[in-house]
Amino acid sequence: MFGTKKNTNETVNNMMRGNRGKGKTIVKVFIAIVVLLVLVSESYYSIREEEQAVVCTFGSPKAVTTPGLHFKIPFIQTVTKVNTTIQGFSIGYHATGEEADALMITSDYNFLFVDFYAEYRVTDPVKALYASQDPQMILKNIAQNCIRTTIGSYSVDSVLTTGKNEIQSNIKQMILDKLEDYDIGIQLVNITIQDATPPTAEVENAFKEVETAKQGKETALNNANKYRNEQIPNAEAEADKILQDAEAAKQERINEANGQVARFNSMYQEYVKYPEVTKKRMFYEAMEDILPDVKVVIQSKDGSTSTILPLDSFVTDSSSTDSPASNSSGSIRSGASNDADEDVTEEE
Repeated sequence: MFGTKKNTNETVNNMMRGNRGKGKTIVKVFIAIVVLLVLVSESYYSIREEEQAVVCTFGSPKAVTTPGLHFKIPFIQTVTKVNTTIQGFSIGYHATGEEADALMITSDYNFLFVDFYAEYRVTDPVKALYASQDPQMILKNIAQNCIRTTIGSYSVDSVLTTGKNEIQSNIKQMILDKLEDYDIGIQLVNITIQDATPPTAEVENAFKEVETAKQGKETALNNANKYRNEQIPNAEAEADKILQDAEAAKQERINEANGQVARFNSMYQEYVKYPEVTKKRMFYEAMEDILPDVKVVIQSKDGSTSTILPLDSFVTDSSSTDSPASNSSGSIRSGASNDADEDVTEEE
């Protein structure tokens, strides 16, 4: 009886020892699987298009810029991902309670609330992580310094109206120069003036009226330029027409003068042939044109005189016998012809 009980106890003890061994084996397998999963999960990482990574091996950082799946040594290499998209922050936006950052003074000792928005991106992830503790805060401080320096060199009218583009350009260049000196791995993309307002409502309304007046001035100038551009072609066309008319009148005068010269030359040739006859004929024609109603008395060489009234009968055809004046004209013309013949005879 006691022997049977002893055998039973030994059998139970053996079974318990076997179960304990199996349990330890299962735990070991489980731990091995967990360790394996951890090792596998820590041995790779992925980078998206808008990211870059910094892999640090025993304190030595290295940038990884290629997107996709990458591998690393678990527990030895650490990976820090950096966002490389364009990010931004506001400067001096007094609606959030940062009146001290927004309040600035101009060169003519006027106070303004000026709000800016700066955009930046990471260009060197290693320097962005390890060159400074907070690169964004450094950029913000640099921007505030450059903004106040620049605003302080412009008048209040320039800041509120016409000088915004120039101010933004100068501030951006100053920030870029300082970031290059600091070399913290980030770069300014753009900085713009969101708003610029006087500190009181009365002053703000006055500046708005000034801005409205300036816009009205610009509108008037644009309308004036439009009118000028419309009128200049018409004036140029009118000037061309006047020049063409003047050129035509000039050519007409020249042609007329050339004709008179030709007529004079032909008359001179006749004059050279018969001087006396030509002079008398020219005299009669001149007297006929100038004094059509004058009393004309013609004296021949023998001393006899003849009177012709009116002078028009002097140019009447000699064959006409309708009036005494015509007969007289004919006789005088005959006398004149005889005189001309006598002159021609004497010249010969």
